[in-house]
Amino acid sequence: MSKQPFRKTPPASRERPDVAAARKVLAEMWPGPARESSVALLKALHVLTRDGGLNLDTRRKLKQVLHLVQLLRPSIDALLAPVNGEGGSDPVIADLGTGKSYLGFILYDLVVGPAGRGSIVGVDVRTELVERSQALARDGGFERMSFVAGGIADTMLPGGRADMVTALHACDTATDDAIRFALRHEAKVIALIPCCQAEVASLLEHAKPGPIDQLWRHPMHRREFGAHATNVLRGLVLEAKGYKVRVTEFTGLEHTLKNELILATRHQQGNPLARRKLDQLVEQLGVRPGLLDVMDAAA
Repeated sequence: MSKQPFRKTPPASRERPDVAAARKVLAEMWPGPARESSVALLKALHVLTRDGGLNLDTRRKLKQVLHLVQLLRPSIDALLAPVNGEGGSDPVIADLGTGKSYLGFILYDLVVGPAGRGSIVGVDVRTELVERSQALARDGGFERMSFVAGGIADTMLPGGRADMVTALHACDTATDDAIRFALRHEAKVIALIPCCQAEVASLLEHAKPGPIDQLWRHPMHRREFGAHATNVLRGLVLEAKGYKVRVTEFTGLEHTLKNELILATRHQQGNPLARRKLDQLVEQLGVRPGLLDVMDAAA
């Protein structure tokens, strides 16, 4: 018999002081009144303090995750929607580099859990974090959440399927590994928030002189241009693979400087025009980042 989830909200007259305090601090950011089960989850994640408080750093982190949930919700709702007038599908959402699993658990609490179908799989190379998340999912009644200990680059989910892939602040080329993971699992939706893109800047430092090399002559410009070029190339790779790509601001700069969301939705098998644009840009830059191996494999 499965364990019962966190207890349901008691009548207001019996509400504990810590729950009342938590609801008060969450009122301005949580979508709707926070259930006691949600309060218990946020305490277990160490987002809320024992007495229901919220410090400045965790408030900022929670706002980021909640905003991302709202940005992803239309895509998840589309994956959950009925197919050909029949019952809704049962999508698999893979959260890569899941860490302490803030995003995965809150996605489940607000979207996947209430939907009654769909599952979330967290992937992280750190075994201790995976074991901690597994225990929280088991004790909290998150029956359709599971976790895999392994690197993004070489992990394959059971059944080889992931309908949506998320990677929140996967550092440097870990975002490229997330793209490779999504492609080999034939993901319908990919949501990336890149972080610390250093590979292209390093390659540009040793690139041959060319007509646009003044764009990265100075180290500061090289870091900034390299990060920008990295995400432009990622977007073109996804478009060439048949995804419709939207790049938008993830959250305000007052919360984080790493605020670029790349949201890609599969709508065709490939895009020859995007492939030509990608090849042209690579030729102009004079460098070939590692992610282009996914295009070479398809050649």
